[in-house]
Amino acid sequence: MAERIYGIDFGTYAIKIYRCRQGVCFHQKSVIASREKGPVIAIGEEAAEMIGKQPEYIRIDQPIRNGVVASFDTMLSLMNCIAMDMTRAGDKCKGGTFIIAVPTEVTDVEKKTFYDIIDSSIIRPKRIRITEKPLADALGCGIDITSSQGALIVNIGADTTEISVISQGGIVLSRLCPYGGYKFDEAVIAAVRRQFNLLIGPRTAEHIKISLVDFASDGSATGNAYGRDFVSGLPRERELTSDLVNRAVAEPLMTIVDAIKAVLERIPPEISADVFHGGITISGASSAMKGLAEFVASATGLRVNIVEDGALSVVKGLGLVMEDERYAHLAKPLRQTYYEND
Repeated sequence: MAERIYGIDFGTYAIKIYRCRQGVCFHQKSVIASREKGPVIAIGEEAAEMIGKQPEYIRIDQPIRNGVVASFDTMLSLMNCIAMDMTRAGDKCKGGTFIIAVPTEVTDVEKKTFYDIIDSSIIRPKRIRITEKPLADALGCGIDITSSQGALIVNIGADTTEISVISQGGIVLSRLCPYGGYKFDEAVIAAVRRQFNLLIGPRTAEHIKISLVDFASDGSATGNAYGRDFVSGLPRERELTSDLVNRAVAEPLMTIVDAIKAVLERIPPEISADVFHGGITISGASSAMKGLAEFVASATGLRVNIVEDGALSVVKGLGLVMEDERYAHLAKPLRQTYYEND
């Protein structure tokens, strides 16, 4: 295959790009900051740092929501900025071949939008291919998708959780659950408000979640939260315990577990036997939560495998699609995948 091939995972939380035989060449948050009806000011991490702090004339957008493109024009602007940043870094992606990972449980129109973003951008691609996201995820998790051994993969993203059953190189069953890392953050915000009458922002909630959630601990760890007191309206600091944060996150997490159980109830008996022996594989950015394996194992009675660096599992799987001829057939033209006419 040609050398200038790129794989893209358009995540709600972050965009990841993999260059064939060179690895991940771009990994930034899916955020863009611009002046109202004006030029782009910042993208990625720099734009994310502005959230909740920007003046009125600066607009901050996250163009990917619930795993799909929420604003075509904003996403196109972000993609153009990414292409320019990569060019400045010495990676001339223009005219290359692009392979896009798309969720299975979304409409054909939503899938085609990802294609159109690349096709309409300044990248001017030579060729665009589509790969089903669960298959790329499975490859990135180290699962042999060509095996007859069935596998259950749970990718916990920012807005959604995609639960997929893979066997014989295809997707037997897939379900998109509208719960993910952002729901965990919202639960933390609500718990702190109830307990302390303290209003905290989403970035603070995310930091608390990362530092304090540990379902395998006794809940005694502590950390500080800073926000605005609802009564006085003044800035305040409060000490939180891991137990409080665990209980807050456990509620939306149980919704994901219930979705996993619903999928398990629908799979064929032979694959059920495979899942019993192989366990559940969890990937995605939120798979890094401490004690997650113990929580899901306790709720399902199955062994749970947490993927190392789960946030990159999909884009690493795209790397295998590009670099290993055994999986090259997974990258399909748009017309072959969804439409009779491109």
